[in-house]
Amino acid sequence: LHKEYRRQRQMCIRDSLDLARSQGDARYAGQAAAALQAWDATPIAQTPPAVLVMRATVAQFLHDFDGAESLLKAALARRPADPQGWITLATVLRVRGRYNESDAACRALGRVGPALYGVACLAENAGLRGNHAAARDALRGLLADPALAGSPQAGTRQWLWTSIAEIEELAGRPAEADAAYRKALAAERSGYLLLAYSDFLQRAGRAGEIPSLLAKEARSDAVLLRLAIARTQAGKPPASRAAVPEAEELRERFEAAALRPGTTAQHAREEAMFALDVQGDAKRAVELARLNLRLQREPVDLLVFVRAASAAGDAAAREEARALMREIGLKDARVDAIP
Repeated sequence: LHKEYRRQRQMCIRDSLDLARSQGDARYAGQAAAALQAWDATPIAQTPPAVLVMRATVAQFLHDFDGAESLLKAALARRPADPQGWITLATVLRVRGRYNESDAACRALGRVGPALYGVACLAENAGLRGNHAAARDALRGLLADPALAGSPQAGTRQWLWTSIAEIEELAGRPAEADAAYRKALAAERSGYLLLAYSDFLQRAGRAGEIPSLLAKEARSDAVLLRLAIARTQAGKPPASRAAVPEAEELRERFEAAALRPGTTAQHAREEAMFALDVQGDAKRAVELARLNLRLQREPVDLLVFVRAASAAGDAAAREEARALMREIGLKDARVDAIP
């Protein structure tokens, strides 16, 4: 009975983590973290590798990337044929801008898991490096497989189309990105996709479409942020920005989170976007975006930093971001287009 209870518990934790991934909502990761506390007192060497991978996934959502990487490597050393471990490690390394190491994890994933995941993993890294055509062709090749045509594979099609949309954005092809996002939405809606498309709409000057897109979503911090940006860009004058209800609610949440030690960096990306696009405080946005880059270096992180630096007239910060992009090998036409 004890073994069955632990098995059922692990299944519940996986369900929470699946929701966290698909919805882009860290609250589900918090539920998983609470359930994983049962293993807190167990030494890593005696903790099941599957549990280590789940703990690493929680750490990833909490932006503890060092902790996530350490746990994943410990798990994979004991169970090297674990596809979930490799894909999570590849993602953690990618988020930190360590593309060569992420490639190695992608190749390991391709050896132990379905070929589709290894190919897609490498294609995502290629897109970040500026190899847009090769990345696009690889992902479209996967989508052409008849095995992905059925409804059970809708989630996979959505993931691949979302990846294509993000690559098209990096390539500076907004019309093609929009089309790919719409195909992803037609396949299956997810929280992550809706947030990514909302950000695209904001950058495209179409923030007015965001409220209807997010109307049925739970009011997570990420959803409130996009709604606040949309309401602000709808024509609210600066003096009445505090009257935007989503902005006021989100400000209160950020203030409450700041009371917990060590949490500022975890929310720095969202707070930078809030400062820049809702409060109009570009200098504060630069500070927060720089803090965020200490933890994660996804395209959106560099983009927010450069947008804030441009708005603040901070030429040194703009060059700082571009130097970091050269260092990690990231190519982004959106950044190049910012004066």
